[in-house]
Amino acid sequence: MKLAICNETFLDWPLDRALAFAAECGYTGVEFAPFTLAADPRQISAAERSRIGRLAEAAGLEVVGLHWLLAKTEGMHLTSPDPAVRRRTADYLSELTRLCRDLGGRVLVFGSPKQRNLLSGVTPQVGADYAVETFTACLPALEETDTVLAVEPLDPGEGNFLNTAADAVAVIERVASPHCRLLLDCKAMASEKMPAAELIERHRSLLCHFHANDPNRQGPGFGQLDFHPILEALGRIDYRGWVSVEVFDYTPGVERLASESAGYLNACLAEIAAGQ
Repeated sequence: MKLAICNETFLDWPLDRALAFAAECGYTGVEFAPFTLAADPRQISAAERSRIGRLAEAAGLEVVGLHWLLAKTEGMHLTSPDPAVRRRTADYLSELTRLCRDLGGRVLVFGSPKQRNLLSGVTPQVGADYAVETFTACLPALEETDTVLAVEPLDPGEGNFLNTAADAVAVIERVASPHCRLLLDCKAMASEKMPAAELIERHRSLLCHFHANDPNRQGPGFGQLDFHPILEALGRIDYRGWVSVEVFDYTPGVERLASESAGYLNACLAEIAAGQ
């Protein structure tokens, strides 16, 4: 199973140091948050895009893609009742598909809770209509760049829209494109009634990316969540994508979070393999 880590885990570390340490910990992929690369990622030059890609390659890492797509942006919102805002959001996301491709990645994770939350007067059904419209408008760019938009359900503590895998799947099925697929996140799945392993198996046909974290907002192995049944379920469905470590609480420290998360996941995988 391929392990990656989200680059904002390393806070303000120089990029080359962060990538080298990730490789030391045993990761083979890196997922970038665009705001960590530039205030306006659209303005990153072709030369700089090449340089970032080379840094990852030199560290022995594959660029998985991008996440936190709308974080730290102004005037972007997936479910805004204003058509101009939705159009601007789709245009911005389309530009990020090109950045993703240029860096060597293929997956664009759509989480961004603040920029997708339902605003006053927008019902869940209308919000879903707006989301389908916005994602559909991105399809030409996704097709051109051969990238995939991974829609991420988030738990109610993060936002008020697409809080379950079923919610996300309903939107994805309406977009009806192989370039719009599902991401499952361990912290989010912990808030659902159905066990994570069952969610993974139920949505196997749409699953294209996976985030590993604990409901306590730290890394795998830093809380009470047992990853054995989760990783076993991924194995049963022959999941070939990335398992990316994404954390939000950095209290244990960057080095511990990065190294011990990878160590825990690899230990689980070894134990599963030994028991087969």
